[in-house]
Order: sequence, then structure tokens, then C-alpha cells
Amino acid sequence: MSEVFDHEKLKVYQRALDFVEFTDALLSTFPKSMAVCDQLDRASTSIPLNIAGGDGKFTSKDRCRFFDIARGSALECATALDVLVRKGKSEETTGTEGKEILREVVSMLVGLIRSQKTDRVYEDQGDYGSGD
Repeated sequence: MSEVFDHEKLKVYQRALDFVEFTDALLSTFPKSMAVCDQLDRASTSIPLNIAGGDGKFTSKDRCRFFDIARGSALECATALDVLVRKGKSEETTGTEGKEILREVVSMLVGLIRSQKTDRVYEDQGDYGSGD
């Protein structure tokens, strides 16, 4: 598909669409009646929608608000993948694959947010490793 709008040129937008594609393939293996599946479908769709919405805003505050929502949706998706693994509905390797895409998306969104606002307070990035 050709890039017509500015947001389509953003790597974070393209990676968010990669996650939507990943999610769609994953969800096709589950019954539609599972609540976590509906939540994962909606949250994964929210990521690129909010990236596009934020990229179209003129003020830094408005842009950041949309990028924050996209980031929250990405974290929600990561949690939904954890739930599927814990419920025994998905393999851990599948969850890890999806979370790797989400880690990239979240990192890029944080970069976009930081580039917009110099007066925001930030925590040091946590270590979300194996818990050693």
C-alpha cells in the first residue's frame, strides 16, 4: 500500500500494523467468545489508530496525549498475551514474539513523547527482564 499520509511514514506506525497482523493471526485460533480475545483485538487496533491521531495533531500536548494512549494500549496488549499464556491458551514463545513487537512500539512511542515535551518528568526505564 502506498504512503499517502504522514503517519504512514512513521516506523512506529508500521510496527503497530505488524502487531495488528500478528494479533489477527493469533486470534483466528481462538473462539471469539473469549473476553481476553476481544480485549486484545480492540487494544491492538487502538495502537495504530492513536498513533495516526496523534501525528495529525498540531500541539505537543495533543500529540503526547494520543501517543500516551497508544502506549497504554500496547502495554494492555502485552498483558493480554500474558493472560493467554497463563490460561494455557497460547504458547509462551508466541507471547514472547508478540511482546517483542510491542517492546519496539513502546520504545518508539516513548521517544516520540519525549521529543514533544521537554517539561515532562520521566522515570528511569525499568528492567523488565527475567526477574533474576
